[in-house]
Amino acid sequence: MLILRRVKHSIPPQTFLRQICSSDRGTRNDITVRTYLSGPASSPSLSIWRRKKEMSKEGLIAAKELKRLQTKLVRLDRFISSHVSRLLKSDLVSVLAEFQRQDQVFLCMKLYDVVRREIWYRPDMFFYRDMLMMLARNRRVDETKQVWGDLKREGVLFDQHTFGDLVRAFLDNELPVVAMRLYGEMRDSPDPPLSLPFRVILKGLVPYPELRERVKDDFLELFPGMVVYDPPEDLCLESDEDARTDSDLE
Repeated sequence: MLILRRVKHSIPPQTFLRQICSSDRGTRNDITVRTYLSGPASSPSLSIWRRKKEMSKEGLIAAKELKRLQTKLVRLDRFISSHVSRLLKSDLVSVLAEFQRQDQVFLCMKLYDVVRREIWYRPDMFFYRDMLMMLARNRRVDETKQVWGDLKREGVLFDQHTFGDLVRAFLDNELPVVAMRLYGEMRDSPDPPLSLPFRVILKGLVPYPELRERVKDDFLELFPGMVVYDPPEDLCLESDEDARTDSDLE
């Protein structure tokens, strides 16, 4: 009888063979085999954009040189062609993630183009999510249009929670026009609507009462049994309504 047991730690090959041989000498019909069970963090199916990102020495040198050359466009492009394009995939991903953290928009867009030309590149929701979040923090509308156009052409689909987070990010950074365009994409998405992303968006729309009413109507239509708690009127009045009315957003 063959019994399989899973343990958390791997066993050296020599020990593994000794266990089989000794068990086989004692009872040929009862062999105990121990195997290594890998966790989800090491799963090859996990998106590279969700894995922990650590830069090697080569990645650190490349990042430092990119920041030094960012005002010297000719030398920057030459360095990208000769050095950055030769980085390991893990280093290139890590350098881009670090520049996103530092809000280095110009360098992020440069590496964004480099990544999309790599032979290993595959369209990925998390890759585009991180780019759009960084652009929202820095209020970059033109770059957002470029990135959104790229992901649409590549057929990338966001889930409802990601849509909610993105819309909220653009609202929090006072870009309601872009936010409502993303909201329109969210409504047209084939992914089934969820209540939580709507609540996240409604909270971000407090400074924009007319837009909030529009989203609130959609929410109540989709989830008729749920309740939306409106903020106090004085909180809405504190916002600059003259600059944020629906007519100004057209």
